[in-house]
Amino acid sequence: MKDEPTLAGLLQGFFTERLMKQRRASAHTIASYRDTFRLLLQFAAKRLRKPPCALALQQIDAPLILAFLDDQESTRKVGARTRNLRLTAIHSFSHYASFEAPSHAAQLQRILAIPAKRFTRTLVPFLRRAEVDALLAAPDQRTWSGRRDHALILLAVQTGLRLSELTGLNREDVQFGSGAHVHVIGKGRKERCTPLSKDTRAVLAAWLREPPRAPNQPVFPNARGGRLSAHGVHYLLSKHVAAAAEDCPSLKTKRVSPHVLRHYVPFLTMSCDANAVGRNAGNC
Repeated sequence: MKDEPTLAGLLQGFFTERLMKQRRASAHTIASYRDTFRLLLQFAAKRLRKPPCALALQQIDAPLILAFLDDQESTRKVGARTRNLRLTAIHSFSHYASFEAPSHAAQLQRILAIPAKRFTRTLVPFLRRAEVDALLAAPDQRTWSGRRDHALILLAVQTGLRLSELTGLNREDVQFGSGAHVHVIGKGRKERCTPLSKDTRAVLAAWLREPPRAPNQPVFPNARGGRLSAHGVHYLLSKHVAAAAEDCPSLKTKRVSPHVLRHYVPFLTMSCDANAVGRNAGNC
């Protein structure tokens, strides 16, 4: 008779077999699910007074999951979106475990019955032309990092690429000449080519002529030539927004993120002249 799988064995199979081999989940999805179970095991170990290696599947029941989700909101101050992301990871594991450990099907079914939390979907703010001009003028282009940040922000505004697509760009993904474009594989493994405007093409071409700091470095590297992290992009963007707000006070009332930059694209019907950046900053 086949032995009942352990919690540790189920978790290992879930990540290596289900997510990586069968579903071929993205690195971002795997990292998100990993963080969820790291936090869940820490919470369960503290609540049950057992180390994670001693926890059994039957102890990860619906009341414990609900307590974990509530603790995430009260202790870590996460919002409903993050709570629901955690629950999605747990639901996915429970669905997998129900086939691998059918004797626990009723327990797992109660976990699968936990609903996502409803929340109000607020409107995503957008930037006006003068605000974008002020933001593009903020990086000091006399420095290496300033030229990188200017090129990154301009590309984000013109193409509407997601944050993961921007940080994941490699040099061979940027094509110049006739039909200049950037090639990305985005959310849901969707492959697409996004055209480049004349001015964005010129800025990117100049940036890519900069001496590389590491072999095979990405389009937007960090100071050591490695890939910029999502945290790094948020940091540099917040720094330049604070500087741009001195010339464009309306930016002080807006929470500008990489996602907000994507919402400028519908308004980009005019050429975004990189040489005339900041010309409209006084119109804020």
